[in-house]
Amino acid sequence: TGATGHVEVYDCDYDVIGDAPKDATYESLIKHFFMFHDPTTLNRQGNDAGTQYASVIFCHDNVQLEIATRVKEELQALVDAGKVKYSGPTVSTAVVPATTFYPAEAYHQAYLENNPGFHP
Repeated sequence: TGATGHVEVYDCDYDVIGDAPKDATYESLIKHFFMFHDPTTLNRQGNDAGTQYASVIFCHDNVQLEIATRVKEELQALVDAGKVKYSGPTVSTAVVPATTFYPAEAYHQAYLENNPGFHP
């Protein structure tokens, strides 16, 4: 309902494979994040609207914060130059320090697996 002050997020643990630096892998994850949703819609993801659907990147340290902020700024420059198109002109994704993560209720877990006809 948006009344809790929480945002629906995905908590991701990742391992680096091979010789890739961990920072480069994190940057790849952030770039992927911006590819699979519209970061210019404030408090909205597709048909779902409300503060619980905000676009947010929660960072666990200063390195992640710097990388996510830089990638967001680079994306905004591409949007400004007309090289990347979204529904709006401003990347509204918040980049903030991580706080306590609370898993969603059971009915939200594995949503697409449990709702196979749903296509975002």
